[in-house]
Amino acid sequence: MVVDDSLTVRTIFKRMVESDPALVIVGTASSAEGAIAQLAAAPADVVLLDLEMPGIGGLDALPAILATPGNPQVLVVSSLTMDGAEHTMAALQMGAADTLAKPRPGGFTEDYRAQLLGKIRALGTHAPEGEAESLVAPARRLPEPSFARPGLARRTWRPQAVAIGASTGGIHALGLMLRRLPRDFDVPLLVTQHLPASFIPVFARQVEAACGRPADIAADGLVLTPGRIVIAPGHGHIVVRRKGAPGAFGGLVVEISSAPAPSGCLPSVDPMLSSLAEACEGRAIGVILSGMGRDGAIGAKDLVEAGGAIFAQDADSSAVWGMPGAVARAGLASVIAPPERLGDAIMTQAAAPAVPLVRP
Repeated sequence: MVVDDSLTVRTIFKRMVESDPALVIVGTASSAEGAIAQLAAAPADVVLLDLEMPGIGGLDALPAILATPGNPQVLVVSSLTMDGAEHTMAALQMGAADTLAKPRPGGFTEDYRAQLLGKIRALGTHAPEGEAESLVAPARRLPEPSFARPGLARRTWRPQAVAIGASTGGIHALGLMLRRLPRDFDVPLLVTQHLPASFIPVFARQVEAACGRPADIAADGLVLTPGRIVIAPGHGHIVVRRKGAPGAFGGLVVEISSAPAPSGCLPSVDPMLSSLAEACEGRAIGVILSGMGRDGAIGAKDLVEAGGAIFAQDADSSAVWGMPGAVARAGLASVIAPPERLGDAIMTQAAAPAVPLVRP
């Protein structure tokens, strides 16, 4: 379903979607009220939603749209202005799965069409990414129990850092997971979320407000401190190095790298996890939340081989089971669960005694 108060935009999106024979437009609406009424009778897998419209507006209507019979995934179509970023980030925190910039007149190009259709296919499929895809499958498959390998998680050490990677659908999951951590949780938290660079400052403020703990945008030389959240900037990857005397978290310092990552993502989850494998000698937890692609799979392997633990969001709660599915299918995840249970698993690991590093 396409929901936008502009007839021109609705018409263009309708033509773009219908250019793919696998996709069907179930309806269009010029207002959120109209969309909710239509979705009650004609459920959709994916809703393209404009946020600023007459009436109650897309943002205020979002909870009702998500609760319609088809439980649709919502793709927010937004401009990249700061005002647009504020509203879009609020929608993503509330449960919208992804965002796509609304181009200016003349910007509805073939490249834009390819981006739009790619996001719709990923959000509309009910099978884990990489398996057979169908927009009309009766139910999303659950990960096979054999994917989880609980024996990989060592309960004899306390993590020196928790590193979280996420993309499509990950912002909502991140909030659910972090809210499970008590105020006195004192392990440094690193977050790499795939977002446009202009959205990162808004995202950092949103995370700080939602979780009740300080959040910084990562910069060269930033020292990791207990309980503080460090967020990857839009222009580079988080890389963690150990400088100075080791301690519980002592000596862990952030560097920013813009070197190409295997995933092609900027920022990428892989360098963050791989660097923690070395800096912490494996005494770290990597958490992979909802997202398209395989970013994080290489770094997760490095961390597990160094003795660390990988937790992955399950398919049923993920908007797209691409990133978490990749580490799960590779046999790297010791816990596969919804975000809230991942938060509980982090607390369980953090309750283990601290173990000194071997290196001097």
